[in-house]
Amino acid sequence: MSVLVVLFLTAVLALFSGVYNQGKFARYIGILGLLVALCVSFSPELAFFNQYKSMFDFNENAALFTKISLVVTLLIFFLGGFAFNNHRSHQSELYSLMLFSLIGAVILFSFTNLVTLFLGIEILSIPLYVMAGSNKTDLRSNEASIKYFLMGAFATGFLLFGIALIYGSTGSFDVHVINTFSVTNPKDLMFVMGIMLMLVAMAFKVSLAPFHMWSPDVYQGAPSLITAFMASVVKIAAFFAFFKVMNLAFAGSIKEWINILGVLVIITLLLANAMGLAQTNAKRMLAYSSVSHAGYLGLIFFGANSLSVYNLAFYLFAYSLATVGVFMTLIWVEKLKRETSFEAFKGLAKSEPLLAVVTAVSLLSMAGIPLTAGFVAKFNIFAQAMNGAAFLVLIAVIGSALSIAYYLKLIISMFFHTETTFKSSEKVSITYNIIAVFIIVAILAIGIYPDLFKVQFGL
Repeated sequence: MSVLVVLFLTAVLALFSGVYNQGKFARYIGILGLLVALCVSFSPELAFFNQYKSMFDFNENAALFTKISLVVTLLIFFLGGFAFNNHRSHQSELYSLMLFSLIGAVILFSFTNLVTLFLGIEILSIPLYVMAGSNKTDLRSNEASIKYFLMGAFATGFLLFGIALIYGSTGSFDVHVINTFSVTNPKDLMFVMGIMLMLVAMAFKVSLAPFHMWSPDVYQGAPSLITAFMASVVKIAAFFAFFKVMNLAFAGSIKEWINILGVLVIITLLLANAMGLAQTNAKRMLAYSSVSHAGYLGLIFFGANSLSVYNLAFYLFAYSLATVGVFMTLIWVEKLKRETSFEAFKGLAKSEPLLAVVTAVSLLSMAGIPLTAGFVAKFNIFAQAMNGAAFLVLIAVIGSALSIAYYLKLIISMFFHTETTFKSSEKVSITYNIIAVFIIVAILAIGIYPDLFKVQFGL
């Protein structure tokens, strides 16, 4: 909870910097607060907070995912100086909303009670509805906001109804009590109905097909930096919460829900990768890529073992690094060209080779090409799932092969067009170059020597 307190104070300070017309400092306040929170996350929890353990338990797993989210959010904040330079009037609100959303993520890492789970999801989601529509003059942004809000409210209804049925069956919101009930009464009708409703709500949050309808439009319409945050930090929080609630609370009833989840994973892998092939817009392609990765991550539920949480953390970190790597280039191109089609990236390697390289490395990592972090991440999850669902792994491999085709479209556009429409006067800032080098080194280093991940996050 020390991390929560630090993040909350940072968010409030960033928000009030805008009141005194000092919104330009909100980013620096956010970066400083995130660095302090990262340092605090490595120290043991204060004894004072033990009284809240029945609702919020900051254990080793929660600490690991909190550290990953803080690192990824830091990278996104570093990119914000250029990305938000036309949002000068309300920079402080955007940065503080991002921090408030991160607070929701930290709550989702540590919940031990369904009430805390609900609070975490709402604190994570509500700022996103606002941020998705923050570009008020853009109709796509307005559409993204209203669509995300309406679909989010719909999913929240499912979640609450599910929690109500589970409480009606078990008489408790505590996940450990619910786990005991699921072992002794795995086929209780009201209980199983509650699980199904919660499964639908969480599938919406992680954008598993066919509950992904909001994802492409929201990703395309929201400002690109916000989309990067949604595709990385929000994905990390939602998937860990999904994994935790299904495997901790409903483990005894696994036979009742695992096959339904398997069907969702198959639909996601085939539909998302097929739709990704049809895209001509890089941002929309990345939206379908994000949906397909939800499918790969869904394999974590099959053949679950003691390494599952580590495999999930590794995959989410590798994917988030790659996401930030692609989006930093997309933000820069979108600012110059006012569009995000594949055509806009033509000849980028000639004028900005470092940006083109970080995008290529990130896309190859997403595709799971050897020597990248994405390859190790996919290998770990696929190897685990072979013990419980070999057929799903086969579908996932086919999906991965399809994804290479649409990732290559963007790489070809950047590297294999000799003519460039980028002016030599438009150069990337030193911050972007440093972040690009960091992401390239991190993706390749973790891909070649995966144990670096353990070392960096204190495992």
